[in-house]
Amino acid sequence: MAILERHDKDAVAHLQLNAPERLNALSDEMLAALQDALEQIAEDRDVRAVILSGAGKAFCTGHDLKQMTAGRQHEDGGKAYFKDLFDRCARMMMAVQAIPQPVIAQVHGIATAAGCQLVATCDLAIAAEDTRFGVNGVNIGLFCSTPMVALTRNIPRKQAFEMLTTGQFIDAPRAAELGLINRAVPADKLADETNALAQTLTQKLGAAVKIGKRAFYEQLQMPLDQAYAHTGNVMVENMLHRDTEEGIAAFIEKRPPDWSQ
Repeated sequence: MAILERHDKDAVAHLQLNAPERLNALSDEMLAALQDALEQIAEDRDVRAVILSGAGKAFCTGHDLKQMTAGRQHEDGGKAYFKDLFDRCARMMMAVQAIPQPVIAQVHGIATAAGCQLVATCDLAIAAEDTRFGVNGVNIGLFCSTPMVALTRNIPRKQAFEMLTTGQFIDAPRAAELGLINRAVPADKLADETNALAQTLTQKLGAAVKIGKRAFYEQLQMPLDQAYAHTGNVMVENMLHRDTEEGIAAFIEKRPPDWSQ
């Protein structure tokens, strides 16, 4: 049984974390599988969107604490192992945003610690209404510093700090209010709602979405004047694309566009 399952349908790559007995923890094996899958999808021109879900009763509960405990047995007390672990996790999280296709988290059960970080990292997220989210490491003496990076880029500062310092859960409606997810839906509608969003994305010009996703994350890190200068250049690049010219012409002529990709 693969720890990460992939099946593609209608230009959407479905990735499912498949370690339900460990609540889909981000073990060394899971991180490696996700990294490999994301790199493959990045080069797959047939894939226009990605859905990331979890098998069993939870989306993802973060790092594998049993593996982390075992890592302490190294001669240096685990320092090199932990540094490598968090570097690998960061690399995988950044790959989610680096691939050209939008990635949608389909969340149920609980998403905690690095699992909550994974939700925050995905470009879009839809959750079942009974889902709970938390960055709970502080409850066991481990502040969720790396999950904090993604969390604070999604929700307001004071609400993020409260979650990080209290270790308390928030529910899906509250997560939607704060901006951690796009919306909360009834559990029995979760897959349908996520698929519908993915299908909407597949109908857009792939080149435009690729250009836009890259620019979206680049401009977030820039001062306002640099962001406008950069995105102006991106708009020029997009305007010169053959399929963009066709899309504009089709709109003016009130017909469907004949896109080549």
